[in-house]
Amino acid sequence: MKDLVDKIAALEKISKQLEPSVKDRNDLNREAQMFANSFLENLESYSAYNSQPPKFETLSLQKMPKTFSELLVAFNSEVVLKGIKPASGKHLGYVPGGGIYTAAIADFLAGVTNEYAGMYYASPGAVTIENELLNWMKDIFGFPSSAVGNLTSGGSIANLIALTAARDKYKIKNEKITKSVIYVSPQVHHCIHKALRIIGLEDIQIRFLELDENYKIITSNLIKYIEKDVLNNLNPFMVIASAGTTDTGAVDPLLEIGNIAKQHNLWYHVDGAYGGFFMLLAQKKHLFKGIHMADSLVVDPHKGLFLPYGLGAVLVKDKEAVFHSHHYTANYMQDAKGDLQINPSDVSPELTKHFRGLRLWLPLQLHGLKPFIASLEEKILLTTYFRNNLKQLGFALGPEPDLTVSYFWYPSKKVNQNEFNQKLLAFIHAHGDVFLSSTKINDRFVIRMAILSVRTKKKTIDSAVEMIAFCLKQTNEYFSTLS
Repeated sequence: MKDLVDKIAALEKISKQLEPSVKDRNDLNREAQMFANSFLENLESYSAYNSQPPKFETLSLQKMPKTFSELLVAFNSEVVLKGIKPASGKHLGYVPGGGIYTAAIADFLAGVTNEYAGMYYASPGAVTIENELLNWMKDIFGFPSSAVGNLTSGGSIANLIALTAARDKYKIKNEKITKSVIYVSPQVHHCIHKALRIIGLEDIQIRFLELDENYKIITSNLIKYIEKDVLNNLNPFMVIASAGTTDTGAVDPLLEIGNIAKQHNLWYHVDGAYGGFFMLLAQKKHLFKGIHMADSLVVDPHKGLFLPYGLGAVLVKDKEAVFHSHHYTANYMQDAKGDLQINPSDVSPELTKHFRGLRLWLPLQLHGLKPFIASLEEKILLTTYFRNNLKQLGFALGPEPDLTVSYFWYPSKKVNQNEFNQKLLAFIHAHGDVFLSSTKINDRFVIRMAILSVRTKKKTIDSAVEMIAFCLKQTNEYFSTLS
């Protein structure tokens, strides 16, 4: 017994290294705070994109411990200063997570307290906060109080939960899979297709709907597809609309699609991961008319509410459809019976759940909603400002976007336009000051803007325009030397 006690004591002495003293914690906090302040104060001067790969030897795990100061140097040089900078206001390429500071403080508190947000029994306060946030979203989007929801890691898992609920509601399994039909826009986010594979619906029939000149679903064609499929003894069961597409910033005609879904008894899913929170703007509210008709809805607070990456949300009206896949019990969890609220673990694949809701609850409590709404409105105006400046430079523009994603290209008459714009984007990426991305629209290579960072301001757009003008000159010179 003495040997056992001695061995435990020896191990305890070593394991206590994982519990820094108050002094050590203060020193670590001070260094971390200095790093954070330096990063935020210098963020505007950093390039938004650096294509150099990180040095593997600097990031590889070492046998001997290093100091926090050494690790911060490595983190800064090989992580922060490489690739895309999502925290930067100059990240205009993909829809960015904003990374507001008070959300980071919330993550620190959630990590230190290590609250478990999977079940009410374990942490009634954390689950209450998460459910309160979901109730707040129900009010915004006109969902009934009886709807259930979950705060997820992002839109991909949120869409997965919604599509699984639709599958189980309509019992799409076995031989029924190949006869069932889903109707989507060609602009639907790729995570929808990924989710269908994951939930066993890879062999389902997908109808890609025609779009109008603004890349919105043409509802008359949707009706024709449904009626034709019914006549052919197929099983139409779901239609998916977008409240803000990632290629063109379009919001589908949600009310018309909702009426069609109701008429034909289809599950109506709306993916508003990017654009849903623009409904908070009075001047954009009309675009979201009919969103309350959805059977399920996805929105991403880490997009429209400027939070750090890692917070999506799903709302589903049919509780039983969600519970069918996710509600399980086990003997070792018998003490948790009789919880007073919906457990997040009962409406999600996650049992172990980080208290991610705090990163939204704390900023909303500290700042109120007004600054979030102002920031959304600012991004709408900056999108118009950017497009106006591009037009003056001679660029062709995509249709007027509903929200803050748009695209443009230079209509070169000297060489193939796709080739010209590919080279232009290569120069833009090499420059790196402001990050833009590309996409293809009707086989046309176009450059894409996505303006949603909380730190994107007018001077950011001015810098982007200056960079694009410089790179346009480089591109013209490049092709002149080839001719």
